[in-house]
Amino acid sequence: MKINHAKLRRKMRGRLSGAAFLAPSFLGAAIFYILPFGVVVYYSLIKSPLVREFVGFENFVNVLNNSSFRMAAANTLKFSAVAVPLAVILAILLALMLECKIPAKSQLRTFFLSPMMVPVASIVLIWQVIFHYNGVLNNFLSIFGYDKIDWFKSDYGQIPIIVLFLWKNLGYNMILFMAALNNMPKGLLEVARVEGAGPVYCFFNIKLRYLSPTVLFVTILSLINSFKVFREVYLLTGAYPYESLYMLQHFMNNAFVNIDYQKLSAAAVLMAAVMVVLIAILFVAENFFGKDVEG
Repeated sequence: MKINHAKLRRKMRGRLSGAAFLAPSFLGAAIFYILPFGVVVYYSLIKSPLVREFVGFENFVNVLNNSSFRMAAANTLKFSAVAVPLAVILAILLALMLECKIPAKSQLRTFFLSPMMVPVASIVLIWQVIFHYNGVLNNFLSIFGYDKIDWFKSDYGQIPIIVLFLWKNLGYNMILFMAALNNMPKGLLEVARVEGAGPVYCFFNIKLRYLSPTVLFVTILSLINSFKVFREVYLLTGAYPYESLYMLQHFMNNAFVNIDYQKLSAAAVLMAAVMVVLIAILFVAENFFGKDVEG
């Protein structure tokens, strides 16, 4: 059997060209993501930056036994468990609504996308005006005889943050679902309607099946954004907010300010591990529900 040297050279040149194109991106990811995370893992396994003694999982045990960490983790998980499903479900409903023939469709689309253009400082100012103890919402509720609520210093503290999260993220999620709906095969829906299928059947058995990759992407994106809500909470309530608003990022930020790198690193690694597990579960679920569509 003769070896085609010219074909092998062309294949080798193609691989080298591909590697050359990928090299800058891989180098950037290695320098700014992989290497720093490796340093964080290293710090989580030693006693301190000055005393570089390997202590194994001692830092992780100390963090897990820390009451502030447990409270921050519980608050973050509670927030994500409520905010992420709402961000996905409401975005799907908005996309389905805008898919219909309704008046002022383009204006509504612009309205839902406008929060992406508003600076964070302005958002925080608006939320302070609305949810302050003497703010707009409490004054409105007092008309109906309700007592005033100190929203940012009570167990209701996560409600305005969830509303803020949805207000910021619904527009982008909605656009992603609208794009997925436009790429859906229309012939399949027409056949289903001819066969007598109703709107509910078409949505759950056809549309939702084809939307499963987009649902996965939007869920992962919303989950990541829910872990990044610290910026708004910090600007609204400071470094030590009321207990219901104390998030994982508060814990890590305060550890950084106190130069407690071991605690910070261990908490960061634990959060990354939880994120990886959650995203893996989402991939498995999407693969299960969307496999018949891919086939």
